Amino acid sequence: MNTMNKGSDEFAGNRAFMKCSGMITEELGSGEQKGLTPPPPGKAPSGKILELPAFAGAVKNKDFSELLEIRRSVRAYSGAPAAAEQLAFMLWSVQGVLKYKKSAKTFALFKPAPSGGARHPFEIYAVVLNVEGLEPGIYHYLPMEHVGEKRSAVEFVSAFEKPIETISEMLMGQSWASKASFVLFFSCIPYRAEWRYGHMSHRAMLIDIGHAGQNAMLSAAALGLGSCCCARYNSALCDKVLGIDGKDEFTVYAVPVGVPKIVRRFDLT
Repeated sequence: MNTMNKGSDEFAGNRAFMKCSGMITEELGSGEQKGLTPPPPGKAPSGKILELPAFAGAVKNKDFSELLEIRRSVRAYSGAPAAAEQLAFMLWSVQGVLKYKKSAKTFALFKPAPSGGARHPFEIYAVVLNVEGLEPGIYHYLPMEHVGEKRSAVEFVSAFEKPIETISEMLMGQSWASKASFVLFFSCIPYRAEWRYGHMSHRAMLIDIGHAGQNAMLSAAALGLGSCCCARYNSALCDKVLGIDGKDEFTVYAVPVGVPKIVRRFDLT
């Protein structure tokens, strides 16, 4: 029996979605081809803006080869607080804007994590559970506030009631995440990529979220923190808690980050 072909019929549709269709640009039917105005590069703030501390001294480990060795999924957290500058660095490292180019027809964002066509369709919401100097609650990252700067700003979205129970429900029973210092939820605004790549954009967006997740885990390791990327979550509940509509913006990823319960090699000086 050829086990390599096992399930080929059952999963044929999903396998086809993973493939590059080879469509030429004339077949994309994108908003860009139709001459439509591109969507904005980021959500405009609607709440109180908070400047987070500078994070220049937050990184403990700057040896990249060692980071690759020590990056692991960590699910056991001590419950100790993270520093506000650690949160600031995490936000910047996954979605900070290094450079913003704008023309009469379009724009391009350059961030620490790559994205097809420089579209970057993601927004970051930090559910703060235990971060020094910040009230527990939901915060929305504002990368456009500090283009080209190594700084981070957030806006307060809402208070977070019953964090232990709610985080566990949002992540479908993964109660260990409720002891994290904060949880980064990635949402997607798909039209940012659809505008350029049409039907091909969704495959690219799934690839892009993986780039951002790896940045998050390497950054956590550099800070002496633990993290774990989660693709198992209750979409409807996450969207409701974060205050997004679930249609034009919806949750696609979650990354709990916290102080490891077990001292690991990257915690040692």
